[in-house]
Amino acid sequence: MRMRDIPITAWVGIIGILLAFICAIFAPLIAPFGETEVVGNVWQPADTQYFFGLDNLGRDILSRLIYGARTTLFVALAATIISFSLGIILSFTAAVSRGLIDTVFSRFNDLMMSIPTLIFALVVLAVLPQNLVVLILVMAILDSTRVYRLGRAVALDVAVMEFVEAAKLRGEGKVWIIFREILPNTLSPLLAEFGLRFAFSILFLSTLSFLGLGIQPPSADWGGMVKDNKDGIIFGISAALVPGAAIAALAVCVNLVVDWLLKRTSSLKGGRGDA
Repeated sequence: MRMRDIPITAWVGIIGILLAFICAIFAPLIAPFGETEVVGNVWQPADTQYFFGLDNLGRDILSRLIYGARTTLFVALAATIISFSLGIILSFTAAVSRGLIDTVFSRFNDLMMSIPTLIFALVVLAVLPQNLVVLILVMAILDSTRVYRLGRAVALDVAVMEFVEAAKLRGEGKVWIIFREILPNTLSPLLAEFGLRFAFSILFLSTLSFLGLGIQPPSADWGGMVKDNKDGIIFGISAALVPGAAIAALAVCVNLVVDWLLKRTSSLKGGRGDA
């Protein structure tokens, strides 16, 4: 694939995602002030010194936006990686094993999906200790049900192909079939789904933080910043709109890249390494 073959919309998405990750990685070097440093008056408007103005406690919004990228991206990415690992392993195992294992896994997954995700997360997070590990695991487990549904569907399509049957006749085990036969031929739709799940995790984390059960103060994250400054909208203060715009922009960038990946890999192809 040549770089000039990548459409402009995909480039916009790639640049936006890279910018967010650069902010997350180099936050202490980029941010003009500290994450929790009070530098001025409450809700001070933007000027040459404070590019986006100050928040409800007099902290620099730009600095907290940059530090918030680190927290938001880390939690969302960690939850997505865990959910994908769990969902793919279970769904591929069910697709290869079939029978009782497939039935048990699938019915349990259907049961989990029948519970409203946000309500389930709020109940669990309200009971368990509020820390990053618990937050990531709750998000990952809930999201893995969606990954399982897609993973099982694409794995069943590949599991009936001739090269998989040939591997079974050679006496290859389930682990070999899953990681050497099925996974390479389902990577394309799974990578696209990974992008969508990552975008969903960002939005879900922001929702939990807005409701007070996500990232806890004084740590900065974009959903929490919206929550902290929402009252300013009544008085015409735009402090809550900046992190809200960042959430929307990152979600759009991820979707632009996912759309491009889906257009490049719009169909599954049989045979080893063809996907």
